[in-house]
Amino acid sequence: MTNFTAFVSWPSAPLTNRLVRTALDTLSPPPAIVTTLGSDLVSLPGRLLQWATYDELEHDLTFSQAPGARVLSSSYVIRKALIRKHFLSRCIHNYLTKHPDSILSWGVPRSWELEISFADELDELWGDDLYDLSDEIDKSDASKWWILKPGMADRGMGIRLFHTKDELQAIFEEFEQGESDNDDEDENGPGESGRDTAVVTSQLRHFVIQEYLGNPLLFDPAEVPLNHSSAPQVPNLRGHKFHLRVYCVASGALTVYVYDRILALFSAVPYTAPSTEGRDIEATTLDLSPHLTNTSLHTDRGEAGVRLLSELVGAHVLSSHSSRKQQPRPRRAMGQILEAETIGASRREQAEQGFEDRGLIFTADDVSRIKDQISEVLSETFKAAVEMSVHFQPVPNAFELYGVDFVVTHNPAPNALRKFQVNLLEVNSEPAIELTGPRLTWILEDLFKSIAHKCVAPFFKGTSAEAADTAEVWEVGEAKENLRKCLDLQVRGTRGW
Repeated sequence: MTNFTAFVSWPSAPLTNRLVRTALDTLSPPPAIVTTLGSDLVSLPGRLLQWATYDELEHDLTFSQAPGARVLSSSYVIRKALIRKHFLSRCIHNYLTKHPDSILSWGVPRSWELEISFADELDELWGDDLYDLSDEIDKSDASKWWILKPGMADRGMGIRLFHTKDELQAIFEEFEQGESDNDDEDENGPGESGRDTAVVTSQLRHFVIQEYLGNPLLFDPAEVPLNHSSAPQVPNLRGHKFHLRVYCVASGALTVYVYDRILALFSAVPYTAPSTEGRDIEATTLDLSPHLTNTSLHTDRGEAGVRLLSELVGAHVLSSHSSRKQQPRPRRAMGQILEAETIGASRREQAEQGFEDRGLIFTADDVSRIKDQISEVLSETFKAAVEMSVHFQPVPNAFELYGVDFVVTHNPAPNALRKFQVNLLEVNSEPAIELTGPRLTWILEDLFKSIAHKCVAPFFKGTSAEAADTAEVWEVGEAKENLRKCLDLQVRGTRGW
């Protein structure tokens, strides 16, 4: 590998900045690292790596045709088809129209996009963009719930659950009221502090509604105790919902890799199926704490809810009885100690209702099958994005790290085609890796090192022709340095342009 210069800049992400620098130091020879792009470097970039946050990248350099220039950038310029929820929904819908037998037909929750600025526009949408959802809701199926997500918000902002049209109307009215209250705060000073997840509808406009998956796979993360604490006895286990955070690397035009070490991010309290029973009639929103697993909403818990998927091998599957409205256990946040009397009452109730059967154990084979599904779903997702070429344009001299979120559902029926099924939720650019926590920072170090060795180093191995001639054989489905290749496409000609 010949020498090159690396522009590294992550002003608001010090952990990422350190990981990038450490990864580049493992190359031989390591590049010369700069923290700013001077005018001389922009005009004559030479052999240059830009590994920086999207807003710091000089995107014109990605398309530079200057003599002797060989520039590699850490982000595609155009990738909205993946990272915007409403674009991703439309992208997958269009793909399934052409490829109805794709794994995406069952690997993604049913979704609807809507564009709305004010709550009173919802009436018209029920007869237009949301007409089939309207028919579903009108069936008044008590088990059917729906989840609203802003198309361009992240970290759990604006997410709401609803069951009826009136509840969705109330949610948008709540957002409008929040906008009015914010205006009052601007004039009169800030109000009470708190974790407010409301959004301003008129500013976001684009939303996605997805069918809520009410049969999630459940574990008790306390079975994988932290800080040398003891795991609870089996009768005291309580199922928590979780989602999988999968790190995915797209390189060139186009190869896609899945990082083999997958995180499981747990909710703060045990799972209970959404219900209108016992709900305050004046409340416009449901308590989301059993349903949302976004670590950004639980920063006060640190890494208490973060595990590796592989660490859950041997754990008891607690979702066999999730069809019940509520697990027969008192609710508490993870880590809270239960009184002996409360535990005893819970055990008696479990015995009465048949909850002593904890026979289903999560196995290494289950993990392997889940990883296979993830690879297949991601492969098809990127194929769908490629077909939406206006909003996803991979180029041969770029790569990008994504954090992809999946929820796993559990079908306990003996004849189920898939006992555990992954469901794609969203694709995030520049994922919030700092929320992984210090215990598992080592997997991030390994991930960034793998990116440096498999995406960066080959690019700067002599000329383009020399790099192609010396490229190692790497089949789809094969893993190297914990990166599993799940897709290998040639997009728009041999150079990807």
